[in-house]
Amino acid sequence: MEWVTRMTDAIGYIEEHLTEEIVYAEAARIAGCSSYHFQRMFSYMAEVSLAEYIRRRRMTLAAFELQNSPIKVIDLALKYGYESPEAFARAFQQLHGTTPTAARHAGTKLKAYPRISFHFTIKGALEMNYRIEQLGPFSISGKKERIDMELAFEQVPRIWQSAQEEGLFGLLWDIRNAEHPIRGIMGVCVDGNWGKNDGFDYLLAIASEQEPPEGLEKLEFSEASWAVFEALGPPEGIQDLWRRLYTEWIPASNYELGHLPAIECYLPIEEGKNELWVPVVKKG
Repeated sequence: MEWVTRMTDAIGYIEEHLTEEIVYAEAARIAGCSSYHFQRMFSYMAEVSLAEYIRRRRMTLAAFELQNSPIKVIDLALKYGYESPEAFARAFQQLHGTTPTAARHAGTKLKAYPRISFHFTIKGALEMNYRIEQLGPFSISGKKERIDMELAFEQVPRIWQSAQEEGLFGLLWDIRNAEHPIRGIMGVCVDGNWGKNDGFDYLLAIASEQEPPEGLEKLEFSEASWAVFEALGPPEGIQDLWRRLYTEWIPASNYELGHLPAIECYLPIEEGKNELWVPVVKKG
């Protein structure tokens, strides 16, 4: 199917550039989504981050070359993008548990990580509650923080904890647009510069038409269709929605991911649920 073909082509781009700079934005373009969505989608589907996959593949190929050619370690380090033989040796030992020099010897145990491939499989019949909403242009206001993609699951909870301690939630609630369909406190993952590989901006925000108070920023959204998914129970259920969005709903649906930031909407605790708002575009 088309989704599998796109992801396979994106992996092809990565594999062809393992000895060069890999631009995540280009891989994402081939996959038909934003850099942020591509990295998250990859992590949920492959159960390893994109950066870690690339490191493993480079070290796998480097080990093959050490065993089958007389290439110098310094040349191999430069070939796979390391600034020094020492940095390359540290990365090599971290993955393989041995040094590049020892890897040349017969009997040395090494690890090989093959090229990943994607296939569409039918999952169980567990339901996903969703609806499609059409929203006109709107704006949100909130506090923005820069997130390292590799550390997101550590950094984002700390942001929420700090927001609670600093009284940010009360400030956001005071400026909210009470009539807006996205009713709760939002966690918004903003792509920023899609050409960068190092992370993304995270906005803790609320739907608001007011000018943001000092220290907060406004973000404008254009008119779009949104797929809205419900997660019953505590906020942690949102993460399972992300996984199922990428691995089940997008491959089987008649929609593609839109090029707007997705929104995690955290509703008042008494409602017993939260929502994931994902911009989508109908195929064809």
